[in-house]
Amino acid sequence: MELSELKLVTAGNLIKLRTGRGLTQAELGAKLNYSDKTISKWERGEAIPDAYVLTQIAELFGVSVDALLSPPEKWMPPEPEKEEERSYSVRAILAIAVLGVWTLALSAFVALWLAHIICWQIFVVALPVSILTYLVLICVFDRKKQLKYVVALFVLSLFLMMYLLFFHANPWQIFLVAILAEVLVFLSFRVRRHPRKKEPENSQE
Repeated sequence: MELSELKLVTAGNLIKLRTGRGLTQAELGAKLNYSDKTISKWERGEAIPDAYVLTQIAELFGVSVDALLSPPEKWMPPEPEKEEERSYSVRAILAIAVLGVWTLALSAFVALWLAHIICWQIFVVALPVSILTYLVLICVFDRKKQLKYVVALFVLSLFLMMYLLFFHANPWQIFLVAILAEVLVFLSFRVRRHPRKKEPENSQE
């Protein structure tokens, strides 16, 4: 078997084992101390794991190394992972949750208004609460691509709330601190956990 064919065979077996276990490429990479990009490269047949990693994969899925390298009946290139069918429902849940916060805020405002009390501060508080609700839900539904922007918006909304509610003189200088806080948020999301490189073990004779 040629090397190119061996790569495709291993790729097909790896895809079948990973999806059968319900693991994402990132989750499998975490178990093997490799990045999801490396897993993707293996599954596209562009590279093949070394002997040590093949042993790890075999132990993880309870198969033999020979089974990983044995050709299946037919190999098909992996299709791009499709967005889950429930994606529309997730968006609906996010919208309902955020609108629910604002509906409660508006209801409280109208109730106080009817009692001849104008309390616009309710909406100031509703802003960070609605963003926090959205933030929690996107973490629950694993929609983390926009996480850093939502966190940054939440931090900014907190400074805005403090500016409008707690500082009667409304010092604009507070936003200098807000700018620094936003920078810290974006820098925090640039921190990455790099997989440790495997050092080849010297064979002892």
